[in-house]
Amino acid sequence: MEKIKVLVITGSESDLIVMEQSAEMLGVFGIPCATVVASAHRAPEKVLELVREAEAAGAELIIAGAGMSAALPGVVASYSDLPVIGVPLDSGMLGGIDALFSIVQMPTGIPVAAVAVGGAKNAAVLAARILAIKYPEVSEKLKEYRRTLAEGGST
Repeated sequence: MEKIKVLVITGSESDLIVMEQSAEMLGVFGIPCATVVASAHRAPEKVLELVREAEAAGAELIIAGAGMSAALPGVVASYSDLPVIGVPLDSGMLGGIDALFSIVQMPTGIPVAAVAVGGAKNAAVLAARILAIKYPEVSEKLKEYRRTLAEGGST
């Protein structure tokens, strides 16, 4: 992993189409990221390795997308002290509500922020808001983005 500020991770190849929206939106703000697939259930060692690599590459935040039991965001948060934003994905019979409940009900000491079901773009905007505290250039791009939204521009 090259120098990145955000790791975007999802548990399944089939979820990449949604989670790539996070990477695209991070690009709008000029935030370097890496997008990877690793399952918390099928490859927990790979998840740990990716989190460690991202930290070593300078990542300051992780966006994790998962459906159904949505274990991935919590597992990632258990491996790292970096902020984790969970994106619940609609991949089961319950339309993503099961994933949302899994993400927002983390135990004390292992918090995971959550966005709406399928809210990969908003996860990136939230990440940008967090990083804007430290990076003035991200703050400026956020202001531009908000002006575009106010003028009826696309998201």
